[in-house]
Parts: sequence; structure tokens; C-alpha cells
Amino acid sequence: AGERGMAFVGSVGGIGIQRLSGTRRATEVRRKRGGGRVVVTASAGGAGVNYDKSPKNTPLLDTVKQPSDLKKFSPKELKTLANELRWEVIRTVSTTGGHLGSALGVIELTAALHYVFNAPRDHIVWDVAHQAYPHKILTGRRDRMHTLRKAGGLSGFTKRSESEYDVFGAGHSSTSISAALGFAVARDLDGRTNHCVAVIGDGAITGGMAYEAMNNAGYLKSRVIVILNDNGQVSLPTGTKSAGGVRPSGALSDYTARLLTSKSFVDVRNIAKQLTGLLPDDIRLAAAQVDEYARGMVSHGGTLFEELGFYYVGPVDGHNVETLVELFRQVRDMGGNKPVLIHVKTQKGRGYLPAESAFDKYHGVARFDVSTGVQHKSSSKSPAYTTVFARALIDAADADRKVVAITAAMPGGTGLNLFGEHFPNRCFDVGIAEQHAVTFAAGLALEGYKPFCCIYSTFLQRGYDQVIHDVSLQKLPVRFILDRAGLVGNDGATHHGSFDLAYLGCIPNFIIMAPSDEVELQNMVATALDIDDAPSAIRYPRGSGLGVEVLNNKFGYKLQELSTSGKPVKIGKGRIIRQKSINSEPSVAVLSLGTRLLDSVTAAEALEARGVPCTVADARFMKPLDKELVRSLATNHDILITVEEGSIGGFGDHILHSMALEGLLDSGTIKVRPLVIPDRYIDQASQAEQVDEAGLAPHHIETTALRLLGRHSELLEAYKAGELDMA
Repeated sequence: AGERGMAFVGSVGGIGIQRLSGTRRATEVRRKRGGGRVVVTASAGGAGVNYDKSPKNTPLLDTVKQPSDLKKFSPKELKTLANELRWEVIRTVSTTGGHLGSALGVIELTAALHYVFNAPRDHIVWDVAHQAYPHKILTGRRDRMHTLRKAGGLSGFTKRSESEYDVFGAGHSSTSISAALGFAVARDLDGRTNHCVAVIGDGAITGGMAYEAMNNAGYLKSRVIVILNDNGQVSLPTGTKSAGGVRPSGALSDYTARLLTSKSFVDVRNIAKQLTGLLPDDIRLAAAQVDEYARGMVSHGGTLFEELGFYYVGPVDGHNVETLVELFRQVRDMGGNKPVLIHVKTQKGRGYLPAESAFDKYHGVARFDVSTGVQHKSSSKSPAYTTVFARALIDAADADRKVVAITAAMPGGTGLNLFGEHFPNRCFDVGIAEQHAVTFAAGLALEGYKPFCCIYSTFLQRGYDQVIHDVSLQKLPVRFILDRAGLVGNDGATHHGSFDLAYLGCIPNFIIMAPSDEVELQNMVATALDIDDAPSAIRYPRGSGLGVEVLNNKFGYKLQELSTSGKPVKIGKGRIIRQKSINSEPSVAVLSLGTRLLDSVTAAEALEARGVPCTVADARFMKPLDKELVRSLATNHDILITVEEGSIGGFGDHILHSMALEGLLDSGTIKVRPLVIPDRYIDQASQAEQVDEAGLAPHHIETTALRLLGRHSELLEAYKAGELDMA
């Protein structure tokens, strides 16, 4: 976020919201088929304004098949090419959706990098890499950009298996400097002379790993070139209310902002003065007076980056191609081994007015109309799980002033933008600093506060040691809220929340909950609030809840409408959702954890239609397990199928371990099959496509049961009829 890479489309009550010029406008259009809606967002200028300024033709870009083709252009032509490239990105993302604002901010930077350096011999590492769309276009993938973030298509991030120009895969933040330094040290050991460049944003550089890498680079004195892409957008979205106000989170953001305002921008006339520090010692001493005038007098002493051993150059206008090209050339051609940091100021969303004007700078967008800026966002009648959580937390905080919330640069994606509107002084955005977020929460817990540490499942991986050492070992009641648990869709393998059940399940003292629907999510927020002697975690998926009608019809609720808060449930107790309605043998039990429960009920209905008795249970908790429920299912059914949207080593393994210890497997009368995400990475696609690929859809549950029942002829007939998949 800021430089995170996870696209977020906000919604309140099922209506998509996009802020433009400080106001909220939303238009709702009903879709005739499927009962859904398309939510379109008003653009910045009102009716009749056409924002499509794209060139009719792209004669320069059409000649670029690989980066070396850029070198035939003059600097003036490179500026024209940058305009063509910008509109190519806009047109592409308008049809695919994705990360637009960040890509538009680095158009000139990308063109200049590939113009000056010789990729892939020279290694260019993109931090997070959600901004790498123009890089993909210039490196031979233009004809595949229409497949961006789709099944079988291009990844939304850099990916080594996709292109030799993607020298390092990304998706999470703050990794680029470490990787580039590794490349640089290997180069030095091999006696090679290629260049190693890391492009990192002002959001990603708030992550501690970036400073660990810079500290090491300054010590090793291995020439690595770091480009700090400073666009003032640290969090998603930047500007939400929190304890630090509405400015970008962190003192580091304030620091880089002061650098921008206290120093003159570098241009082609003073580049040489700024680079004298990179000259060999004898020449540099002769130029010391010039360097003092050009740098020291203006900066009032060394910058933080210089104290870390880097030579600081900047600030530089990141949209001036001529200056960027000349600066990159001189840095490239200077000798020496001192690492360099080039501070580049860019504008997120640059060149497309709806993006420039939007509150989130069109960081992550759905498909949109280029001429109007209107986004076409598929929307459910029921609110997103993120919104359900936010409302429940707001209600809890309203009743208890000790409730506080923490996010690591993802206020919008975790719902804390909504929480911050109500309780700004109890909402803490720590930047991209998951390790700090966890231990910060631990300190709050020790002082009697009730911290909710709200971090995407995939990002909590970055704070794992702190979860064990600083929270679990001390039995501190930190409440971890794991949004985007399970398969996340178009962002793909880097963002799936596949591993949390496995990596938290092995930690002592943890209570792990997984709501099956929005009512259960509210109940589990209330449950976590009451836990004061242990850490707990609630995992829930990306997307919308099931809605009152489905909840009533499938799960037996009797709701008129969804409330905003829930009631605590008994810790470690599951529930039966559907009892087998046929008493014949053999029978099947499906034990689901989390939001695969609806698919489990659907599979049970199909099995009973075939005359197979089937019970469906909702485990609710992975730790502690409801052993009584497991024992009942195992002793009263012939087949037990566990279902979870998580990796190997999670819920199913805990069930098997418990059954083995209790001797429930000894007689050989029960067949057990865990359905989990397979032991491989699943690439970008829609969530439905990924669930099907993972083997977790209703027909997979049904097929598993029929196979275990030995009803092979029935399976074959269903396969021929296209009813079931035999895979």
C-alpha cells in the first residue's frame, strides 16, 4: 500500500465509493441479468468532459519490441514516446482493471531507465512491481497486456518466469534494495561491470527491510543505484484519519517531504555539480568547493541517506525525461563503488485527470471508460466482509474506549478508513511495518488496551517472529484481523492468504477463528473482544458476504436484516448446519472451516439428491478444536471430508492429528479426506476460477464423496453429462 500492490475498491453498504476533489459521488446502475449491480463512479469534471487525450497513432511505440529499440530515439522523441506509453497503459488498464495510478507516475522514469541502461544485463529491480506495467510494455509484452491479471495471462507484478527482464519477482514491498545489493555483490565477486538498479517508492521505503539493506550497502561499498520514487502516497489511501492526522504516515515521509522543499530540483545544468562526490578521490578534492556550494550549503548537512553511506542526488523531476536521461547517464558512467540514491519526485496518476483528482489516485481500479473516468465495479447486494468487520469494530469501540486499531499502510483494505472517521485518535497507521505493528500492539495490550491488529493474511507473514516472540510467548491479548484470507483473485500468488492457518496453527496459546458468513464475522469480533488472556486471530476472505436471503435459506438464520454487531460465541465450539436427512448407510460428513461452508451445503444437497446421507458442520475454530464435534461426526458417519481455503498444514491436518491421538482412525471404519489449496502457487485469475483450480468448489466435494463411496459408474455418467469434473 502506498506501494503495496493490492487493488482495493471501497464500498459502503454495497455501493462503491470513489472520492474526487474532496467529495463523494456514486452512481448505481442495476444490471438486468444475475440480479447484481454495476457501480459506476463519477469523474472529476462533470457531464460532457472528455478525458481521453490519447494519440490517434503510436508510431514510436509501435517500433519498440525490446528496450534496446529505445536507443535509436532522440531525447525529444523519447518524450513523445512517453506520451504514447502513458496512453497505452491507460487504454490497457481500462479494459483489464489493475494498478493504474502508480504506473502512470513512472512512465518517464521507466522510459529513461531503459533508454540509458542495458537491461537485462543491467538489472532493474522494481519494488512491489505493481507500477511495472510500462516496463512490461517496453520489454516485449505489449501484445499480451490485454491478458493482464487474467487466468493464463500476464501477472500484475514482475515475475521471473514471465520475462528475462523481470530479474526479480515482487508483489510485497521493501525488498528491492536487498535484491539489487545481492546482484551487485555477485557482480563484484565475478568481476563483471553491469549495473544494478532498485526502484523503490516512498511507501515501500518506510519498511524496515529497506533500511537494513541500505545500512549493509553503505558498509559493503558495492555500487548499487537506488531510485526513490517519491509520490507522497504512503498508505492506501493516503489521507485517511488516524492518530497521526491525515498526512502520509510516518516521520520518514515528513523527512523526504522536507528534502523536496529545502533543496532545488536537479536539472541538466547542475547535474555535474551534484555528482562530484562520485568522482575518484583526487578529482573530488579539487572540486570540493563547488560541491560544498551546490550541495552542502543547500542541504544544511548530510542527509539520512548519506549517513547510511549513500551518495544522495536530488530531488529530481521524475517527469522530465531530458533531466532523467542525462542524470542516469552520468551516474552510470561514473566510476567508484559508493552506492547512490537518486531522489525522484513523481505524481501518482500523472497525465490522466480523473486519476490525478481522485482521493486514491486510481491506485487500483476496475474496468473504466477512458473518456469519462467512470469505473464499472461489480457490486453485491450484501456488504463486503471488510465493511462488516469495520462496522462491528466501530460498534465495539463505541462501547469500550480501550478498543484501538492498527494497520500497516492499508487503512482502506482493512476497513480502518471507516474506523478512523469515528475514532481517529484510536486508529494507528504505522506504514509498511508489520513487525513494528505487531509489537506495537503488544505494548498496547500490556497497558490494558484492546488492540485489533488489522493486516492482510499475506502481509502478516512479514511479522511472524513478533507474533511468536512478542505476543504468543507472553500470552498477550492481541487480536489479529486477517483480511484477504484464502484465494484473492487477480493479484495472484503473491497476495493469496493461503498460509495463515498453517503458520498460526503451530503456535501455542493461539485462538484461531474463521467465520463462515457475515453474521459469524460479527460474532467473532465480539468473541475476540472478550478474550483477555491469549492472542486470537480472525481470518476472512476478500469479497462480499452472502446476504440475508442466502443466510436464511442455507444456514437456517431467521434474519430480517443484518445488524452491525454480533454476540460472543463459545470458544472452541462448532455447529451443525445440516443434519443428514436420510438414515441409510453409508453416510458422509463435511466439516468446513470458514467461507467454504456454502459450497459444502451445496455439495451436500447434490449428494442427498443422489440418495447419499450428508451432514454439514461449521468448525468455527481451528484452535481450540471442537473435539466433541469431530468425535460425533467420525463415529456417526462413514466418510469425513474437511474443507478449508488454506494450505497443507492447516485445519485438515489438525483434524487428522486430533483423530489419530484419540484413536478414531484405529478401527479403519472412517475414511477421511482433507480438501485444501494444493501444494503449489496458484496464479492470477478470478476468485471463482482459482477456487475451481484448487479443487474446493461444490462439485469437487461431491466428487470426493462419490469416489470414497465407490460409486464409480455414477461418477462416470456425471462426468459424461458434464455435471462433475473427474480431475
